[in-house]
Amino acid sequence: MARLQIDAISKTYGADYAVREVSLDIADGEFMVLLGPSGCGKSTLLRMIAGLEEPSSGRILLDGTDITEVAPQRRDLAMVFQSYALYPHLTVAKNIGFPLRARRRPRAHIAERVAAVAKTLELSALLDRRPGALSGGQRQRVALARAMVRDPGAFLMDEPLSNLDAKLRSATRAELIALHRRLGATFLYVTHDQVEAMTMATRIALLDAGRIEQVGTPEELYDRPRTAFVAGFLGSPPMNLFPAVVSWRAGGLRVLSDGIDAALDITADSGDDSAVLAGIRPEHLRIDSDASALRGRVTMVENLGSEELVHAAVGKHILCARAPRPAGVRVGEDVGFRVAPAHIHLFHPDSGLRLTWQEQSTRRPGALPAGAQAVSS
Repeated sequence: MARLQIDAISKTYGADYAVREVSLDIADGEFMVLLGPSGCGKSTLLRMIAGLEEPSSGRILLDGTDITEVAPQRRDLAMVFQSYALYPHLTVAKNIGFPLRARRRPRAHIAERVAAVAKTLELSALLDRRPGALSGGQRQRVALARAMVRDPGAFLMDEPLSNLDAKLRSATRAELIALHRRLGATFLYVTHDQVEAMTMATRIALLDAGRIEQVGTPEELYDRPRTAFVAGFLGSPPMNLFPAVVSWRAGGLRVLSDGIDAALDITADSGDDSAVLAGIRPEHLRIDSDASALRGRVTMVENLGSEELVHAAVGKHILCARAPRPAGVRVGEDVGFRVAPAHIHLFHPDSGLRLTWQEQSTRRPGALPAGAQAVSS
């Protein structure tokens, strides 16, 4: 088990940054997921931690020891690759035991460790087979077993489930969660799949363009996204985001946009209009035939089995609502929506930072309506 600390790590290729000043503290025994779109720098960051890429600047510490310049084979870390990287001519037993043979461990020790790890991952009956005779899920477990056999301080995993079909990916995901609980080891896991991140992680670090957008529990990122990018990336379908104005109306603040008029749970005496980027998650848009302030025309209904996604043209916006099936609406029908004030998210229209509200005694230039101001959280 190990604590990993990433201190202002950067990686450049010429004038371009693949990773830019990333700092991250991964606790001993934590399941940390590096999440983000393709090309955001998450695999590059993982390879620098493993020692397979050299950082342009910054430090990597393992249990307080600087390992930035330490050779990969001397780091107490085990890497699991997307392609499994198994030796096709070796049996499962020899693939699992390879790291110990490379370190010239005694044969009896190797056999003991291989048997123990194979039992943990239910591979005992497959030890005499070769990788070509295994399913994708079995190969994935062999790759994990090879990483486990030398009892590393931390496991580094680069999209290990991406080559599996949906059913097998779900099953293997559950196996990994159970394995982490049994071992209590530190896991650092790279994926672009938000379902993997939300279901497996104790914490998520969401990256974009080489920078960390937000670090927190899955619930924190989903319920209180720090930026509009986080809000738009997490969720399937993602949060509805649209430009709007926060305006004072009859003692309270409202979010106004083309075809949208929704109350905020904030009181104010008066104030000037302020531009924002507003967001509402699809599951928080409730279909209500009596609603008058937020209405649109249904453009598409997607059947997900137990639920339906209702897409509607509201003013110049297309909003998506998630509802239990049957939603009771049809394409072309006029439909109303309601949203609770607590479920409206506000972001700065330029920086994309989340806006929260604080009482203020003195108005400042650019502040939101009297009695409140926007700050990044």
